[in-house]
Amino acid sequence: MSSEKQPRLLSLNSYHYKRGGSDAVYFEHDALFRAKGWDTGFFSMHHPSNESTPWDKYFVDEIEFGSDYGVVDKLKMAGKIIYSTEANAKLQTLIDNWRPDVAHAHCIYHHLSPSVLRLLKSNGIPTVMTAHDLKLACPAYKMLNSNGICEKCKGGNLLHVAKNRCLHGSLVVSSLVMIESMVHKSLRLYKNNLDKIVVPSRFFGEKLQEWGWDANQLVYIPNYVDASAYEPVYEPGEYLLYFGRLAPEKGLATLLRANATAGTTLKLVGTGPEEENLKQLAAEVGGNVEFLGFCNKETLWPIVKGSRAVVLPSEWYENAPMSLLEANGLGKIVVGARIGGIPEMIEHDSTGYLFESGNQEQLAEVLSQLKTMPDSKLMTMGRAARANVAENFTIERYAAAMEELYASLGVATALPAAS
Repeated sequence: MSSEKQPRLLSLNSYHYKRGGSDAVYFEHDALFRAKGWDTGFFSMHHPSNESTPWDKYFVDEIEFGSDYGVVDKLKMAGKIIYSTEANAKLQTLIDNWRPDVAHAHCIYHHLSPSVLRLLKSNGIPTVMTAHDLKLACPAYKMLNSNGICEKCKGGNLLHVAKNRCLHGSLVVSSLVMIESMVHKSLRLYKNNLDKIVVPSRFFGEKLQEWGWDANQLVYIPNYVDASAYEPVYEPGEYLLYFGRLAPEKGLATLLRANATAGTTLKLVGTGPEEENLKQLAAEVGGNVEFLGFCNKETLWPIVKGSRAVVLPSEWYENAPMSLLEANGLGKIVVGARIGGIPEMIEHDSTGYLFESGNQEQLAEVLSQLKTMPDSKLMTMGRAARANVAENFTIERYAAAMEELYASLGVATALPAAS
């Protein structure tokens, strides 16, 4: 790379709007390096909700599986999912016009397809991917289906994906994703073309190794929050709080039952496919529960600050939940399930509490303790949780680790001195 120009970072992601947590990281990572003086660009998919960008002239056509497409269009889309020649052609044009020094992929799986990784490799561009989920091992992303945690494909037999209808309970969708994964695995599109994979939790790194990934290809770089942007309130309120998606894997049925047993007060913020089922369950089991629906950050933060503790009762392999870091940044402890990456983010009886995932009785016991716990102890723990975030999950550590990673791939990360 010429010393006369800024280092160039190309970020790849299926969506160019903040649809979920991985999309937020996609934008924030770009903004961070742009603020450091890098020249940055995007490669994504057209979508009506996309944020405006001059880079959309390179974006691929929209694929939305819930849309009402005809049979011919659906077949074309199925082909793009497996190997997108359109994405390759448009990305090559981008590279010809603006050659990046490093590419950083986020969630590209179906809409861009990992075929773009081979193209980047053939152009000699170092490529990194952040593992926001477990798709690099599990075709269904989560190692979860309607029967609970599932690792049946670990031995390489992907027929389990269709057999167990792991995607949306649909045989058609599950079969398509099974075929897609078989092709990608046989072509080694991820393993041969990714230089490094960033894992935000040590758990994800260990799990990927169990599924055959080389430890040398994995780099642990945790997520971050800017603690200075969070004004903590250490005084505990009277209610417990969950905020996030209302989905089956989040363990909210277990939480509702435990809350009723403990006689505590619970507020839930968020929406999702389980909302009506959870409201019905709350009416059946009793207990003091309030569903607050969707709240933006301006509305949410006062609710978090007014809580006694935040509860994260997950029953799937969580990666590195931002909600945990955000709650700690606001001075609140988190009661977390001992599953996935959650335990490495909580020091039991110091910055929060851990319980066995799915264990209603154990969770009820912790909630009962919180109900009668002296406010002074909760305030001490809240301060410890805030200090942990402010020291170990900072934007400075994230940026330094990413720059070190890029430098290890031969990218001159330092900007040239002014003449």
